[in-house]
Amino acid sequence: MPKNQGSAPPVEGDDPIISEDHSLLRKIEANYPHKIHPGLVPGISVDDQRIKYGTDRLVFSIAAVLILAFIAWGVISTESLKSVSDIALSWVVANVGWLFTSLVSLVLVYMIFLGFSKYGRITLGVDGEKPEYSKFSWIAMMFSAGMGIGLFFFGPYEPLAYFISPAPGTADPETREAIHRAMAQTIFHWGLHAWAIYALVGAAVAYGAYRRGRVPLMSSIFTTLFGKRQTEGIPGRLIDMFAIVATLFGTAASLGIGALQVGRGVEIVSGIGKLSNAGLIIIIAILSAAFVASAVSGIGRGIRWLSNINMTLAFALATFVFVAGPTLFLLNLVPASLAEYLSELLHMMSKGPSWGGEAADFSATWTVFYWAWWISWSPFVGIFLARISRGRTIREYVMYVLVVPTLVGALAFTVFGGTSIWLRMNGSDIGTDSSPQDLFFNVLDQLPLAQITPFVAMACVSIFFITSADSASVVMGILSQRGKANPDKKIIVFWGLAMMGIAVVMLLVGGSTALEGLQNLIIVSALPFALILILLMIAFAKDLRSDPLMIRRDFAYQAIENAVRTGIDDYGDDFELSVQKAENGNGAGAGFDSHGAEVTEWYQRHDEEGTPVGYDYKAGEYDDGWVSEGKAAENAAKAGEEEDPKTP
Repeated sequence: MPKNQGSAPPVEGDDPIISEDHSLLRKIEANYPHKIHPGLVPGISVDDQRIKYGTDRLVFSIAAVLILAFIAWGVISTESLKSVSDIALSWVVANVGWLFTSLVSLVLVYMIFLGFSKYGRITLGVDGEKPEYSKFSWIAMMFSAGMGIGLFFFGPYEPLAYFISPAPGTADPETREAIHRAMAQTIFHWGLHAWAIYALVGAAVAYGAYRRGRVPLMSSIFTTLFGKRQTEGIPGRLIDMFAIVATLFGTAASLGIGALQVGRGVEIVSGIGKLSNAGLIIIIAILSAAFVASAVSGIGRGIRWLSNINMTLAFALATFVFVAGPTLFLLNLVPASLAEYLSELLHMMSKGPSWGGEAADFSATWTVFYWAWWISWSPFVGIFLARISRGRTIREYVMYVLVVPTLVGALAFTVFGGTSIWLRMNGSDIGTDSSPQDLFFNVLDQLPLAQITPFVAMACVSIFFITSADSASVVMGILSQRGKANPDKKIIVFWGLAMMGIAVVMLLVGGSTALEGLQNLIIVSALPFALILILLMIAFAKDLRSDPLMIRRDFAYQAIENAVRTGIDDYGDDFELSVQKAENGNGAGAGFDSHGAEVTEWYQRHDEEGTPVGYDYKAGEYDDGWVSEGKAAENAAKAGEEEDPKTP
């Protein structure tokens, strides 16, 4: 059998030919940045780059002005806001709805391919880096940021809406078939397609920041396509400004929904009747104070701690509804819903205007709405996912980000939605006059412990409110401070309070009408990001093709191919593999330009002013002695261990 044998490095002087080859090798290495071949670079973390962070005044100022102008518009003329947003929404849905539908499906296929292709082995970090968070915390944080309040707001409402008014051509209203089609349609909107969009942005940002050493900005993803000058110039800053505005509006709408639901819960449990404007302000003020406390404590403590608590509470509440509700009905419905979702997936993906007017209206009202909503949220959730996913391989990242939230969401929607449908089938008038914020409490009211469970529900919604505001504020801080991984607390708090301000103004000035206008504008804002996602996939693929791991892989395949062919040709069955200098043009890297700018420029180190600076990759040290904060802490910890060694 053939064997792999690595030969020891040649010693100069032992053999004139080896000495000549080794001298040539050292001369070649000297031409690479920092004397390291592009296939041997272990990756670069943005934490170890010498970047001058600080608030980008242009990005911050323009985004702030746009936000203030929008708030003023909502205060001065709510009806005008609603009218303009309706017109814009109608145009987008009618003319480019096909783009959203096609793009979202393409993104899902793209991410599945990345996860299970050769690129799946690439780490979203440097070689050997371990994940920062446990899997439970990781999943809890991604779920809180990506779904959050919608689980309780739409959980009982959306399946019931499809049960009463099914998608055209699928089933008759309020029949057994309508139950399964309703659950499949809901999972379709909240499942694999939604998380594929988030996963794409998150993977691209994480790869760039923790493997290529770029700042974690939306704009930096396009460095490989447009060059560093353009991505750091006006075009890149426009992308980042738009990402801030989209994130702010999208999260503000979610917070508005959360405030409505918490307010409705207060009305129900207190029996005080409809809350006044002052009551809503007090609720949002309390949640805002909690958000500030979470934001100041940092992502590693605040968001992680709250996310873990909320996942536990949400799981406990879903388990209660499952046990106290129609358990046997739900036990049968869960696998049936998942099976129906998978079996009808292609059919649901194709449903649109080509099926007729009714299908077009349904698609515009629900499916295109959701696809645009997820796209508009992709900068926020994607950058946050990147922040919490470093150290994971692309394969692990894709599997967990696509599958786990989809399964958890499917279970939750089936439990909550299935219960509301079962109540309707058994004589309840639920869903007849219920608003989305009422429906969850209406379901709980018809189950045991109705005096306690609304408090748990309000706690869950409140914590989702806080974690959504916290994580979105961190992302907007990153975008407005040139990619600073841990933005200044004052910047985080500013953006969080801006979100609260928009939510308050929209709810108090126009109520649900103003909130609907805000949601419509979010969908319109998704159009530019739909085009950005297309370019993002191209840029990300180009980066991955030239990754050091891929270079080594290509070399390995070619080297083994060459060696086996030569071995069989020269020695038949009796040969083994060894490493030695090949003739020019016959080596593993024949045809590969290892000195090309596209594979070497990215790992050239620079100082804070952008001037190239020496760096030793083996020692992990800059020639001028500069040390990153992380490296300094690591060195201090090692020094402490040496001074006070632990006894076995």
